[in-house]
Amino acid sequence: MGRLTGAIKHLLIINILFFIATGMYGDQLIQLFALWFPENENWQFWQVISHMFMHGGLMHILFNMYALWAFGSPLERMWGRNKFLFFYFSAGLGAALIHTGVNYYYFNQGVEALVNSGLTETSLLEILGEGKYSPDWYREASQSTIDNFLGAYNTPAVGASGAIYGILVAFGMSYPNSELFLIFLPIPIKAKYFIPVLVGLDLFSGVTGYPIFGSGIAHFAHVGGALFGFLMMWYWKRNQFDKNRWN
Repeated sequence: MGRLTGAIKHLLIINILFFIATGMYGDQLIQLFALWFPENENWQFWQVISHMFMHGGLMHILFNMYALWAFGSPLERMWGRNKFLFFYFSAGLGAALIHTGVNYYYFNQGVEALVNSGLTETSLLEILGEGKYSPDWYREASQSTIDNFLGAYNTPAVGASGAIYGILVAFGMSYPNSELFLIFLPIPIKAKYFIPVLVGLDLFSGVTGYPIFGSGIAHFAHVGGALFGFLMMWYWKRNQFDKNRWN
């Protein structure tokens, strides 16, 4: 923790500016900068980066920016600015990749079920593009299949959470015995226990649909960020990539 480091300061500023702009322009910025499903007409290539600066509400940005400062600051001081930024954006891109991959799975499940009922994929995309769907679809597949199909297409992802989960994993691997406190459980828990449990709960919620942390959370983006963060840390530790290589 401690003083505000350079990269984190600039990330905080950019996130806050995007949050203020979203409050002013709302849907226009969501349409442009949130991460949409690639089959959706709103999708643009830059969204794999820009969605990291978008947030869905005050508590969303507060939690993410606090975690960025609290867990990212010691990492930036240890690694230096360039290595920290590389790690941060790589974890965020990994989160976007896993999130989109899972959405493709859900989307294709729905397409397969509805095509088997007599529709074509082209007609489905036209219907979805018009913002419509038929209640009859729920007769052709389970509710979860259709809900996941519609959610994959219609629901954009916003937030730095994927990158933050990568930061959490890196912090836990670098400072495993640091003691963390939860608001609802005011006893110290070592990072090497707390962070794996947190990621495991996200994975559980993503697989089962049980909303441990509430609804509207991109659980597989969190898991993706954590996975890519772990893989980068494992590779760096194995190859002993030091701070000087990034300066």
